[in-house]
Amino acid sequence: MNTKNLSAVPSLNQLTAPLVQSMIENAEGLRLSVSTLENQTTVIDAGIETTGGIEAGRQIAEICMGGLGIVKLRASTNFERWSWHVDVHSSNPVLACLASQYAGWSLSHGKGKEAFNALGSGPARAIGSKDPLFDELAYRDKNDKAYMVIEVDKLPPAELADEIALRCNVTGDNLTLILTPTSSLAGAVQIVSRVLETALHKAHALGFELENIIDGTGSAPVCPPSPDFLKAMSRTNDAILFAGQVQLFVDSDSSDAEQLANSLPSSASSDYGRPFGEIFKAVEYDFYKIDPMLFSPARVTVSSLKTGESFHSGRVDLDLLNQSFS
Repeated sequence: MNTKNLSAVPSLNQLTAPLVQSMIENAEGLRLSVSTLENQTTVIDAGIETTGGIEAGRQIAEICMGGLGIVKLRASTNFERWSWHVDVHSSNPVLACLASQYAGWSLSHGKGKEAFNALGSGPARAIGSKDPLFDELAYRDKNDKAYMVIEVDKLPPAELADEIALRCNVTGDNLTLILTPTSSLAGAVQIVSRVLETALHKAHALGFELENIIDGTGSAPVCPPSPDFLKAMSRTNDAILFAGQVQLFVDSDSSDAEQLANSLPSSASSDYGRPFGEIFKAVEYDFYKIDPMLFSPARVTVSSLKTGESFHSGRVDLDLLNQSFS
């Protein structure tokens, strides 16, 4: 990736710091709890032992994007039943989505029933993740504080926090972990807010030149959470697969823009057509048996900045959305 556009980008973790501090200061109003592990790592609970909520999820989504994204709530009259949406925008979508928001850090500690396994996202990835994607991005963050969001329903062990801190080259008291169970309101909102990220991730998988993605916006309906983990996970995915909408602005010619538009929608996948929970169950809960091209928005527009042409592909499927959410 061309690094000339990244030279002026400040630390993602530095940009995120005031967002996290504001969340801590307003924890009571957001129905969050703030505590510390034995190693003094700060833990913000957004739905395990506390209630959390939609606004907490919205703020966590902006934290996930490393301070380079804006997430807002909006009511849409185009959806008969599920009118509330999250709108996501970033003027630096490659860094916001792929260097920070993408849940690409696999976390694990222990063995057997007591093992802790989860996925980490947020700007800490830009410091400590071993993902080879950062070599392509030619970007690494350096900061004396690190912030990570973890989709999990239990507290992580201090030993794991120590490992994350070591990888990020920070002390335990300068690491903050934000916990968002998938079955919580905050968890549902922050996952659905990844609608733009799924488009960026799929564009990368398709081999599209990331440096040519200049700007991006996305929208997806807020799904009702469920105490059942499989149903909750299905709904967060289905909100994007069946009703997520994204527009990318690319510095490419019309042929490349059109090809990207035609390849991006979830309906281009052979696994499209059923709620995600049904697909997951059919492959015996093995993510690696699911077509990775499925994870993308329902409808996309790709606009060429070189020619002024826009190309549209995919569709919103309210029948499948109702089947999943109901």
